[in-house]
Amino acid sequence: MTAAVHFHDQHVEGAGGAFRDDVIHGLAAAPKALSPKHFYDARGSRLFEAICAQPEYYLTRTEEGILAAAVDEIAALVGPDTLLVELGSGASRKVRRLLEALRPSHYLGVDISRDFLLQSTRRLAADYPWLEVHAAWGDYSAGVRMPPSLAGHRAMAFFPGSSIGNFTPAEAEAFLSRLRRALPPGSGVLIGVDLVKARDRLEAAYNDAAGVTAAFNLNLLERMRRELGAEVELGAFAHRAVFNEAASCIEMHLVSRERQAITLDGQRFAFELGETLHTENSCKYRLEDFQALAARAGYRSGAVWLDDQALFSVHYLVDH
Repeated sequence: MTAAVHFHDQHVEGAGGAFRDDVIHGLAAAPKALSPKHFYDARGSRLFEAICAQPEYYLTRTEEGILAAAVDEIAALVGPDTLLVELGSGASRKVRRLLEALRPSHYLGVDISRDFLLQSTRRLAADYPWLEVHAAWGDYSAGVRMPPSLAGHRAMAFFPGSSIGNFTPAEAEAFLSRLRRALPPGSGVLIGVDLVKARDRLEAAYNDAAGVTAAFNLNLLERMRRELGAEVELGAFAHRAVFNEAASCIEMHLVSRERQAITLDGQRFAFELGETLHTENSCKYRLEDFQALAARAGYRSGAVWLDDQALFSVHYLVDH
């Protein structure tokens, strides 16, 4: 028997329509750019899980190690019978440790990839029959909406993987402000934040030798071709990820190998040789800078945990 999951469709616009509009707008922009949220179709979500297993990609295993060491402290800070809200639920591996330690009354997974969300939440519902599992299909970057049936529960939002880095600092501050307003009073946020470190370590994490990150980046073009009927030659683009030191940010791009064009809906978007489509930022923080950003969003630092090498941080933020 399939375990019951309470499904909430919060995808107001059709996925194809929103994607199409964003692609047309992004290709017409100067410089050309697309939001990283569009990476996560079913294949993109699987590729991202594969990225997390690459030896160069320290973020996932480091964050998992921090959570394993700190989970009892986290449980004591959060308290029992809370609502655990996971933003970008993905494969929901990290959250299992929290579920077992916190024993929350309810779980809400929020993700833009509908199929991946349903797969992961159904597994959770089957593995934790005592837990009431909810799945919200939607774009959390545009704002979290609490289902009415869960609105009265004190909550903790879990935002792992340093996904906060996909926003610019100003966008991250605005996102946290919106999240604070969306959660019930007295709620907290457990958030993973990648830290500034040597350029070679950072760039290696986004240019793995197996080429999984490159495939993940190029899958965006494949999605444009498959879902939107775009005329685009995948082999005419290359993956590039570089650290912008001034912005403290890894920038990921698709680089045109030649003069060419992408055609969509009768519109022609020309690329010069070497011109790029900017597909993702991954901002890196110093501890004090992130804590100051969170404070401007209305949060104070309840606790922070680091690994032994200070590669990564996990913050527990509480409403002022």
